[in-house]
Amino acid sequence: MKTILWAVLMLIGASADAEVNPQIFGDAIVAPLTERPASAATGEHLFVSRDSGHCVLCHRVQGLDAPFQGDIGPELSDVGDRLSPGQLRLRIVDSSILNAQTIMPPYYRRENLHRVANAFEGETVLTALQIEHLVSYLSQRRSGVP
Repeated sequence: MKTILWAVLMLIGASADAEVNPQIFGDAIVAPLTERPASAATGEHLFVSRDSGHCVLCHRVQGLDAPFQGDIGPELSDVGDRLSPGQLRLRIVDSSILNAQTIMPPYYRRENLHRVANAFEGETVLTALQIEHLVSYLSQRRSGVP
């Protein structure tokens, strides 16, 4: 377990707004990546925004006002029923930790990336706070909740 944790921390790197070192327990990063408060509304915006997460490119959420939702990744309408916030967090941070064959990009990894423009080398796709916003939004996605 220590070896896995060390490898993950090396892959993830430190973020300017990360206040808590991510630790994996089972298939989850239980503690938030930052102590700053997260917003589900901001998470929804990140989920659909072309300038940030753009999660709708691959995922569908029923009732979400976003055209052209994808179907490459799993449907996330009730993901809060299936996954805990910690499980969601790990999958957003770097899904390849759980599945080496995943096509989901690592949103909070700095090392071992391919085809990264020089201007973005050493940067994460999303900040720790942006990931927490997404976790907040997706955690609220439950069956029977609009």
